[in-house]
Amino acid sequence: MRRWAAAVEYVGTRYSGWQSQPHAISVQGELEAALSKVAAHPVAVSAAGRTDAGVHGYAQVVHFDSPSDRRPDGWLLGCNTHLPADISLRWVQPVREDFHARHSALARRYRYVIHNSRARSALLSDRAAWLAWTLDAGAMHRAAQALVGELDFSAFRGAQCQSSTAMRCVTDIGVRRDGDFVLLDIRANAFLHHMVRNIAGSLLEVGQGRRAEAWIAELLAGRDRCRAGMNAPAQGLYFVAADYPAEFGIPAAPEFWLP
Repeated sequence: MRRWAAAVEYVGTRYSGWQSQPHAISVQGELEAALSKVAAHPVAVSAAGRTDAGVHGYAQVVHFDSPSDRRPDGWLLGCNTHLPADISLRWVQPVREDFHARHSALARRYRYVIHNSRARSALLSDRAAWLAWTLDAGAMHRAAQALVGELDFSAFRGAQCQSSTAMRCVTDIGVRRDGDFVLLDIRANAFLHHMVRNIAGSLLEVGQGRRAEAWIAELLAGRDRCRAGMNAPAQGLYFVAADYPAEFGIPAAPEFWLP
């Protein structure tokens, strides 16, 4: 038995999310089916993070075990042959037996992409959130700095979250404008259900001038999800990468090209 790690890129538009579900199509289900064909036995994968319906992945890291005698290129090319066009393995490599895609991760990184233009884009309809109202990215960035640190994120926690604690450690968060796009980048040790989309929805209130910059800190202190902004649309969210200790030799994700 040998352990393998891989990076998965996917467009989440037509999937129920990452995790396999009995009566819905999922990214995990498609990947496991493809790997099982290459391995000639059932293969189960574990992932660095679970994304919701409609959320995309740039360098989602997974691991799986197999006794099959395959080279890295055999896994990579063979699996991609069996995967649908909106899911692709980017690399596959052997790893130590104690590597775990989820438990070994030091942090996860997400990007929320907002197409901030007067007219909507047909090409970006499922790849970015769209808002016609001009956003103040500077105000959003300043407000977001209240979220840095090991804090209770109950105010940004989804109603269906099953985590035993709302404590998470956000190490970096930033908002910037790039032409017609406003980008929210966030890195944390782990994330609560809908946490990034709820943060994005609240920051949009600040960016539109409906709320003061200090409102984000007030929400955090109040720990009341009902007072926060909307749950921002799924199509703007990307799981960018997971970070691991250097000893495991996991390749760093290339700079994300979108937009």
